[in-house]
Amino acid sequence: MHYFRPTLFEHIRESATRLLSGGFLLTAGSGSSFNVMTATWGAIGYLWERDVALVVVRPQRYTFEFLRREPSFTLSFLPVALDEVLNICGALSGRDTDKVKEAGLTPVELSPGVITFEEALVAIVCKKLYDADFINPDAFVDPTIAETFYPQKDFHHLFIGEMVEVMGRYY
Repeated sequence: MHYFRPTLFEHIRESATRLLSGGFLLTAGSGSSFNVMTATWGAIGYLWERDVALVVVRPQRYTFEFLRREPSFTLSFLPVALDEVLNICGALSGRDTDKVKEAGLTPVELSPGVITFEEALVAIVCKKLYDADFINPDAFVDPTIAETFYPQKDFHHLFIGEMVEVMGRYY
């Protein structure tokens, strides 16, 4: 039994940018085979006549494998008091460590292939629509962006998901 219920995206639309910029957990997989990472870059918007979330992930991240394989992913937003969880899930690799245990998270499978955490305040469930290389290095008008953020040429990959459900905690 989990403590989430559907809510309308309209209830969080105004604060969506603030939600993303504070960091969130990006999770893909199902059951006991999933991975979570901290993300701080992304966007929520409207594309192809759908409410969507855009997330960018470097290919060397373990979560990348799950995002490529799975049809869905979640964005989970934690209370500010749990900022240390974001630090742990951003610093450790799921290849070598049980990040969920280290961070003290409690996984919740909302439906098959849809994982969030009991500690989240809001979970956005996304159905993957788009999966492609994100950055063309030759397209930077300001070359300092590539120099600053991609000195090793490890450019992000883009995933776009339709937000099919927004789940909020209730007590």
